[in-house]
Amino acid sequence: MTRVDDPRTERGVGSPDGSRRAFLAAASATAAGIVGTAGCLGTADRVRVLSAGSLAVALEETVGPAFESETGRSYQGEYHGSTVVMRMIEEGTKHPDVVVSADTELLRDRLYPERTDWDVEFAANEVGIAYDPDTALGGRLAGDEPWYEVIVDAGADDLAISDPDLDPLGYRAAQLFELAERRHDLEGFREAMLDTASREPDESKLLTGVEAGNRACAIAYRNMAVDHDVSFLELPDAYNFGDPTHAETYATATYTTDEGYTARGRPAIYSATVRADADNPDAGREFVDFLLEESALLEKRGLRVVDTLPRSNGDVPEAIEP
Repeated sequence: MTRVDDPRTERGVGSPDGSRRAFLAAASATAAGIVGTAGCLGTADRVRVLSAGSLAVALEETVGPAFESETGRSYQGEYHGSTVVMRMIEEGTKHPDVVVSADTELLRDRLYPERTDWDVEFAANEVGIAYDPDTALGGRLAGDEPWYEVIVDAGADDLAISDPDLDPLGYRAAQLFELAERRHDLEGFREAMLDTASREPDESKLLTGVEAGNRACAIAYRNMAVDHDVSFLELPDAYNFGDPTHAETYATATYTTDEGYTARGRPAIYSATVRADADNPDAGREFVDFLLEESALLEKRGLRVVDTLPRSNGDVPEAIEP
Protein backbone atom coordinates (compact mmCIF):
# COMPACT_ATOMS: atom_id res chain seq x y z
CA MET A 1 0.00 0.00 0.00
CA THR A 2 1.70 3.18 -1.20
CA ARG A 3 0.85 6.87 -0.94
CA VAL A 4 1.57 9.04 -3.95
CA ASP A 5 2.23 12.48 -2.56
CA ASP A 6 5.12 13.81 -4.62
CA PRO A 7 3.81 16.99 -6.32
CA ARG A 8 5.65 15.99 -9.47
CA THR A 9 3.50 12.89 -9.61
CA GLU A 10 0.22 14.47 -8.58
CA ARG A 11 0.23 17.52 -10.84
CA GLY A 12 -0.76 17.43 -14.48
CA VAL A 13 2.55 17.91 -16.27
CA GLY A 14 2.78 20.78 -18.68
CA SER A 15 -0.31 22.76 -17.63
CA PRO A 16 -0.44 25.54 -15.03
CA ASP A 17 -2.76 24.93 -12.12
CA GLY A 18 -4.96 27.86 -13.12
CA SER A 19 -5.60 26.58 -16.63
CA ARG A 20 -6.26 23.09 -15.30
CA ARG A 21 -8.84 24.38 -12.86
CA ALA A 22 -10.43 26.48 -15.58
CA PHE A 23 -10.79 23.42 -17.78
CA LEU A 24 -12.24 21.33 -14.95
CA ALA A 25 -14.79 24.02 -14.20
CA ALA A 26 -15.78 24.16 -17.85
CA ALA A 27 -15.89 20.38 -18.10
CA SER A 28 -18.17 20.16 -15.08
CA ALA A 29 -20.56 22.62 -16.68
CA THR A 30 -20.61 20.95 -20.08
CA ALA A 31 -19.72 17.31 -19.45
CA ALA A 32 -23.06 16.11 -20.75
CA GLY A 33 -22.41 17.52 -24.20
CA ILE A 34 -19.04 19.04 -25.07
CA VAL A 35 -19.68 18.24 -28.72
CA GLY A 36 -22.98 19.92 -29.37
CA THR A 37 -22.86 19.38 -33.12
CA ALA A 38 -21.84 15.71 -33.14
CA GLY A 39 -23.36 13.96 -36.10
CA CYS A 40 -24.12 17.18 -37.98
CA LEU A 41 -20.70 18.19 -39.23
CA GLY A 42 -18.09 16.05 -40.94
CA THR A 43 -15.43 18.32 -42.39
CA ALA A 44 -12.07 16.83 -43.34
CA ASP A 45 -10.08 19.06 -41.01
CA ARG A 46 -11.65 17.84 -37.75
CA VAL A 47 -11.69 14.65 -35.71
CA ARG A 48 -14.51 13.97 -33.26
CA VAL A 49 -13.78 11.71 -30.29
CA LEU A 50 -16.27 10.16 -27.85
CA SER A 51 -14.23 8.97 -24.89
CA ALA A 52 -14.22 7.54 -21.40
CA GLY A 53 -14.62 10.40 -18.93
CA SER A 54 -11.46 9.49 -17.04
CA LEU A 55 -9.42 10.70 -20.03
CA ALA A 56 -11.16 14.07 -20.34
CA VAL A 57 -8.31 16.18 -18.97
CA ALA A 58 -5.57 14.21 -20.72
CA LEU A 59 -7.27 14.48 -24.10
CA GLU A 60 -8.50 18.07 -23.79
CA GLU A 61 -5.37 19.59 -22.28
CA THR A 62 -2.56 17.49 -23.70
CA VAL A 63 -3.31 15.02 -26.48
CA GLY A 64 -5.89 17.06 -28.37
CA PRO A 65 -3.80 20.25 -28.61
CA ALA A 66 -0.71 18.24 -29.57
CA PHE A 67 -2.70 16.47 -32.29
CA GLU A 68 -3.92 19.79 -33.64
CA SER A 69 -0.40 21.19 -33.68
CA GLU A 70 1.04 18.11 -35.37
CA THR A 71 -1.64 17.49 -38.01
CA GLY A 72 -3.45 20.78 -38.57
CA ARG A 73 -6.77 19.07 -37.84
CA SER A 74 -8.99 20.37 -35.06
CA TYR A 75 -9.83 18.11 -32.13
CA GLN A 76 -13.35 17.87 -30.69
CA GLY A 77 -14.01 15.65 -27.69
CA GLU A 78 -16.95 14.54 -25.59
CA TYR A 79 -16.63 12.50 -22.39
CA HIS A 80 -18.88 10.11 -20.49
CA GLY A 81 -18.65 6.82 -18.62
CA SER A 82 -17.67 4.11 -21.10
CA THR A 83 -20.96 2.26 -20.62
CA VAL A 84 -22.80 5.44 -21.56
CA VAL A 85 -20.46 5.89 -24.54
CA MET A 86 -21.33 2.42 -25.85
CA ARG A 87 -25.05 3.04 -25.32
CA MET A 88 -24.84 6.29 -27.28
CA ILE A 89 -23.16 4.52 -30.19
CA GLU A 90 -25.66 1.65 -30.12
CA GLU A 91 -28.65 4.00 -30.02
CA GLY A 92 -27.21 6.28 -32.69
CA THR A 93 -27.45 9.42 -30.57
CA LYS A 94 -23.77 10.25 -31.09
CA HIS A 95 -21.72 9.92 -34.26
CA PRO A 96 -18.03 10.32 -33.41
CA ASP A 97 -15.14 9.29 -35.60
CA VAL A 98 -13.19 7.73 -32.71
CA VAL A 99 -14.50 5.78 -29.73
CA VAL A 100 -12.29 5.35 -26.64
CA SER A 101 -13.20 2.91 -23.86
CA ALA A 102 -11.75 2.34 -20.39
CA ASP A 103 -12.60 -1.36 -20.75
CA THR A 104 -11.45 -3.21 -23.85
CA GLU A 105 -13.93 -6.06 -23.48
CA LEU A 106 -16.84 -3.66 -23.01
CA LEU A 107 -16.04 -2.07 -26.36
CA ARG A 108 -15.77 -5.43 -28.11
CA ASP A 109 -18.89 -6.84 -26.48
CA ARG A 110 -20.99 -3.81 -27.41
CA LEU A 111 -19.60 -2.60 -30.76
CA TYR A 112 -18.27 -5.70 -32.57
CA PRO A 113 -18.97 -6.58 -35.35
CA GLU A 114 -21.61 -4.14 -36.60
CA ARG A 115 -19.99 -0.84 -35.62
CA THR A 116 -16.32 -1.81 -35.78
CA ASP A 117 -14.24 -4.96 -36.17
CA TRP A 118 -10.99 -3.76 -34.60
CA ASP A 119 -9.50 -1.80 -31.73
CA VAL A 120 -6.07 -0.95 -30.36
CA GLU A 121 -5.14 -1.03 -26.66
CA PHE A 122 -2.93 1.97 -25.97
CA ALA A 123 -2.63 2.75 -22.24
CA ALA A 124 -3.12 1.23 -18.80
CA ASN A 125 -4.34 2.57 -15.48
CA GLU A 126 -4.85 1.39 -11.92
CA VAL A 127 -7.56 1.82 -9.31
CA GLY A 128 -6.78 3.29 -5.90
CA ILE A 129 -8.10 5.83 -3.42
CA ALA A 130 -7.92 9.56 -4.04
CA TYR A 131 -8.17 11.40 -0.75
CA ASP A 132 -7.87 14.68 1.13
CA PRO A 133 -5.35 14.23 3.97
CA ASP A 134 -6.88 17.17 5.85
CA THR A 135 -10.11 15.24 6.50
CA ALA A 136 -10.51 12.75 9.34
CA LEU A 137 -10.65 9.69 7.09
CA GLY A 138 -8.07 11.10 4.71
CA GLY A 139 -5.67 11.61 7.58
CA ARG A 140 -6.06 7.98 8.53
CA LEU A 141 -5.47 6.89 4.92
CA ALA A 142 -2.27 8.92 4.95
CA GLY A 143 -1.05 6.88 7.91
CA ASP A 144 -0.32 3.19 8.19
CA GLU A 145 -3.87 2.07 8.97
CA PRO A 146 -5.24 -0.53 6.52
CA TRP A 147 -7.42 1.26 3.97
CA TYR A 148 -10.31 -1.17 4.35
CA GLU A 149 -10.46 -0.49 8.10
CA VAL A 150 -10.60 3.21 7.36
CA ILE A 151 -13.30 3.38 4.70
CA VAL A 152 -15.60 1.00 6.55
CA ASP A 153 -16.11 3.96 8.91
CA ALA A 154 -17.11 6.25 6.05
CA GLY A 155 -20.48 7.92 5.78
CA ALA A 156 -22.29 8.69 2.53
CA ASP A 157 -20.66 12.12 2.35
CA ASP A 158 -17.17 10.73 2.99
CA LEU A 159 -16.71 8.19 0.19
CA ALA A 160 -17.64 8.40 -3.49
CA ILE A 161 -17.57 5.92 -6.33
CA SER A 162 -18.48 6.38 -9.95
CA ASP A 163 -21.88 4.89 -10.82
CA PRO A 164 -21.29 1.16 -11.53
CA ASP A 165 -24.17 1.13 -14.00
CA LEU A 166 -22.61 3.89 -16.11
CA ASP A 167 -18.90 3.20 -16.39
CA PRO A 168 -16.09 0.69 -15.74
CA LEU A 169 -14.56 2.71 -12.90
CA GLY A 170 -17.81 2.28 -11.01
CA TYR A 171 -18.06 -1.44 -11.50
CA ARG A 172 -14.35 -1.81 -10.81
CA ALA A 173 -15.00 -0.18 -7.42
CA ALA A 174 -17.60 -2.88 -6.71
CA GLN A 175 -15.18 -5.57 -7.89
CA LEU A 176 -12.40 -4.05 -5.78
CA PHE A 177 -14.61 -4.33 -2.69
CA GLU A 178 -15.39 -7.95 -3.58
CA LEU A 179 -11.76 -8.93 -4.08
CA ALA A 180 -10.67 -7.14 -0.89
CA GLU A 181 -13.46 -8.85 1.04
CA ARG A 182 -12.07 -12.25 0.06
CA ARG A 183 -8.41 -11.37 0.48
CA HIS A 184 -8.81 -9.85 3.94
CA ASP A 185 -11.72 -12.02 5.16
CA LEU A 186 -14.10 -9.06 5.48
CA GLU A 187 -17.57 -10.56 5.58
CA GLY A 188 -20.16 -8.29 3.97
CA PHE A 189 -17.58 -5.65 2.99
CA ARG A 190 -18.64 -5.29 -0.66
CA GLU A 191 -22.32 -4.75 0.07
CA ALA A 192 -21.61 -2.46 3.00
CA MET A 193 -19.40 -0.24 0.86
CA LEU A 194 -21.86 -0.18 -2.04
CA ASP A 195 -24.62 0.80 0.38
CA THR A 196 -22.51 3.54 1.96
CA ALA A 197 -20.72 5.14 -0.97
CA SER A 198 -22.18 8.10 -2.79
CA ARG A 199 -22.56 7.25 -6.50
CA GLU A 200 -21.46 9.96 -8.90
CA PRO A 201 -23.20 9.64 -12.29
CA ASP A 202 -20.76 12.02 -14.00
CA GLU A 203 -17.29 10.47 -13.91
CA SER A 204 -15.64 13.82 -14.66
CA LYS A 205 -17.02 15.19 -11.35
CA LEU A 206 -15.99 12.24 -9.17
CA LEU A 207 -13.10 14.05 -7.48
CA THR A 208 -14.64 17.52 -7.30
CA GLY A 209 -15.57 17.10 -3.64
CA VAL A 210 -12.18 15.67 -2.69
CA GLU A 211 -10.39 18.50 -4.47
CA ALA A 212 -12.58 21.09 -2.74
CA GLY A 213 -12.11 19.53 0.71
CA ASN A 214 -15.80 18.58 1.00
CA ARG A 215 -15.29 14.83 0.73
CA ALA A 216 -12.67 12.58 2.31
CA CYS A 217 -12.04 10.11 -0.49
CA ALA A 218 -13.14 8.41 -3.69
CA ILE A 219 -12.30 5.22 -5.54
CA ALA A 220 -10.51 6.58 -8.60
CA TYR A 221 -7.99 5.93 -11.31
CA ARG A 222 -4.43 7.06 -10.71
CA ASN A 223 -4.47 9.50 -13.64
CA MET A 224 -7.55 11.24 -12.22
CA ALA A 225 -5.67 11.98 -9.00
CA VAL A 226 -2.88 13.47 -11.11
CA ASP A 227 -5.40 15.60 -13.01
CA HIS A 228 -6.98 16.93 -9.82
CA ASP A 229 -3.79 17.38 -7.77
CA VAL A 230 -5.01 15.17 -4.93
CA SER A 231 -3.24 12.49 -2.92
CA PHE A 232 -3.56 8.93 -4.18
CA LEU A 233 -3.28 5.74 -2.16
CA GLU A 234 -1.95 2.87 -4.26
CA LEU A 235 -3.56 -0.49 -3.52
CA PRO A 236 -2.09 -4.00 -3.85
CA ASP A 237 -1.78 -5.37 -7.38
CA ALA A 238 -4.04 -8.26 -6.38
CA TYR A 239 -7.06 -5.95 -6.62
CA ASN A 240 -6.02 -2.62 -8.20
CA PHE A 241 -6.67 -3.83 -11.78
CA GLY A 242 -3.27 -2.52 -12.80
CA ASP A 243 -1.25 -5.73 -13.15
CA PRO A 244 -2.10 -8.12 -16.01
CA THR A 245 -0.39 -10.98 -14.17
CA HIS A 246 -3.36 -10.90 -11.76
CA ALA A 247 -5.94 -11.07 -14.56
CA GLU A 248 -7.24 -14.46 -13.42
CA THR A 249 -7.84 -13.12 -9.93
CA TYR A 250 -9.56 -9.99 -11.24
CA ALA A 251 -11.87 -12.17 -13.33
CA THR A 252 -13.32 -13.83 -10.23
CA ALA A 253 -15.15 -10.61 -9.37
CA THR A 254 -18.19 -9.51 -11.38
CA TYR A 255 -20.79 -6.78 -11.54
CA THR A 256 -24.07 -6.81 -13.48
CA THR A 257 -25.35 -3.40 -14.57
CA ASP A 258 -28.98 -2.33 -14.44
CA GLU A 259 -29.28 -3.04 -18.17
CA GLY A 260 -28.10 -6.63 -17.69
CA TYR A 261 -24.47 -6.43 -18.84
CA THR A 262 -22.21 -8.59 -16.66
CA ALA A 263 -18.65 -7.28 -16.48
CA ARG A 264 -15.90 -9.51 -15.17
CA GLY A 265 -12.91 -7.96 -13.49
CA ARG A 266 -10.07 -7.29 -15.93
CA PRO A 267 -6.99 -5.07 -16.14
CA ALA A 268 -7.75 -1.38 -16.60
CA ILE A 269 -6.65 -0.87 -20.19
CA TYR A 270 -7.91 1.74 -22.65
CA SER A 271 -8.68 0.92 -26.24
CA ALA A 272 -9.65 3.02 -29.23
CA THR A 273 -11.35 2.34 -32.55
CA VAL A 274 -12.81 4.21 -35.50
CA ARG A 275 -16.49 3.63 -36.21
CA ALA A 276 -17.18 1.69 -39.39
CA ASP A 277 -19.51 4.47 -40.58
CA ALA A 278 -17.49 7.41 -39.28
CA ASP A 279 -18.02 10.72 -41.09
CA ASN A 280 -14.27 11.27 -41.22
CA PRO A 281 -12.54 7.89 -40.98
CA ASP A 282 -9.21 9.24 -42.25
CA ALA A 283 -9.06 11.75 -39.40
CA GLY A 284 -10.13 9.05 -36.97
CA ARG A 285 -7.37 6.69 -38.05
CA GLU A 286 -4.85 9.53 -37.90
CA PHE A 287 -5.88 10.32 -34.33
CA VAL A 288 -5.63 6.70 -33.18
CA ASP A 289 -2.21 6.41 -34.80
CA PHE A 290 -1.19 9.61 -32.98
CA LEU A 291 -2.25 8.05 -29.65
CA LEU A 292 0.06 5.13 -30.32
CA GLU A 293 3.01 7.23 -31.43
CA GLU A 294 2.82 9.83 -28.65
CA SER A 295 2.64 7.58 -25.60
CA ALA A 296 4.82 10.00 -23.61
CA LEU A 297 1.91 12.47 -23.57
CA LEU A 298 -0.25 9.88 -21.83
CA GLU A 299 2.45 8.95 -19.33
CA LYS A 300 2.77 12.60 -18.33
CA ARG A 301 -0.90 12.50 -17.34
CA GLY A 302 -0.47 9.56 -14.95
CA LEU A 303 -1.28 6.74 -17.38
CA ARG A 304 1.05 3.85 -18.08
CA VAL A 305 2.21 2.49 -21.42
CA VAL A 306 3.73 -0.85 -20.50
CA ASP A 307 5.92 -3.04 -22.71
CA THR A 308 2.94 -5.05 -23.96
CA LEU A 309 1.26 -1.91 -25.34
CA PRO A 310 0.11 -0.92 -27.84
CA ARG A 311 -1.69 -4.14 -28.71
CA SER A 312 -4.12 -4.67 -31.57
CA ASN A 313 -7.26 -6.75 -31.89
CA GLY A 314 -9.14 -7.56 -35.08
CA ASP A 315 -8.56 -6.17 -38.56
CA VAL A 316 -6.59 -3.01 -37.74
CA PRO A 317 -6.23 -0.63 -40.76
CA GLU A 318 -2.82 -0.45 -42.39
CA ALA A 319 -2.68 3.29 -41.69
CA ILE A 320 -2.39 2.50 -37.97
CA GLU A 321 0.89 1.09 -36.69
CA PRO A 322 0.47 -0.68 -33.32
